[in-house]
Amino acid sequence: MDRRTPIAGSFTASLRRLAAGAGLAAWLAAILAVSTAAAEDYPTRSVKIIVPFPAGGTADLMPRVIADWLSRKWKQAVVIENKAGAAGNIGAEAAFNAEPDGYTLLASPAPPLVINQSLYPKLGFDPMAFVPVSVMGIVPNALVVNPTKVTAKSVADLIADARAHPGKLTSATQGNGTTSHLTSEMFEMMAKVKFVHVPYRGSAPALQGMLAGDCDLMFDNLGVSLPLVKSGHLRLMAVGTEKRMATLPDVPTIAETLPGFASSAWFAVVAPPKTPRAIVERLSADVAAAIRSPEVAQRFVELSAEPVGSAPEASARFMREEAERWAGVIRAAGVKLE
Repeated sequence: MDRRTPIAGSFTASLRRLAAGAGLAAWLAAILAVSTAAAEDYPTRSVKIIVPFPAGGTADLMPRVIADWLSRKWKQAVVIENKAGAAGNIGAEAAFNAEPDGYTLLASPAPPLVINQSLYPKLGFDPMAFVPVSVMGIVPNALVVNPTKVTAKSVADLIADARAHPGKLTSATQGNGTTSHLTSEMFEMMAKVKFVHVPYRGSAPALQGMLAGDCDLMFDNLGVSLPLVKSGHLRLMAVGTEKRMATLPDVPTIAETLPGFASSAWFAVVAPPKTPRAIVERLSADVAAAIRSPEVAQRFVELSAEPVGSAPEASARFMREEAERWAGVIRAAGVKLE
């Protein structure tokens, strides 16, 4: 498989065309050799990973697990910097404008990478210009309900109830335009139902609203809500994966009732635009090695995460597809920021 990112690949092709036209093949070879040598020595100092969301959630915990493994492999500090705000845009912009040398990276879930461009009229960065390094892991979004307020025991029963009583059921979300909101909108469109949208400022307050009985249901990152399910405070009705999870074989998928439904939270590492291909490839290989290690794999299980560790090209293709998919949901549902 060709592991080049679109940016790195086109840059290399441009150099080759210049060399062919001007007789600079030796110069090109020297430049590529220097780049490869730099990647072999990388890193020679500490690496910073910007997480554009607060500490404590899956978006923060997953890169911390990877960072700890990498710091031991590289014998260099790998520092997580939480730079939250504006649905992840503040931290993403900081990473976008960093030097493209591999020493500042961004670890993020979907919003600033593929969703916010369809919601915000103007961003201080171009999400599609980031150089994808690797998708670390995927965590299913799950439909959870307040067991004292929702009597339905299946997705089909919930849909029937919602159709019989339009506007009765309330859907808590992490905020307007977030993955949980868009997943709720997608469910409503596919099921032909209408919930009352109750936006909160993040997963924690939304779940508090669920526990307090202020809302009936939520499409939430399973890694966050599963402990509340295990304690009996919430009921897990279905998961958003295409197939049932091996760790939760008795929990149905939403797709069993609504064919084609799929929604998961994913978490990726990207580098600033124009980061050299050789460094990106080195980073991607080392992130994949971390994910394959038994200790990291166990931590991913604890986060209800499916490990991925994809190569740069595959990561880029996946992100383009995700951008198109969520843009379609946003257009069809008429989602706008308030």
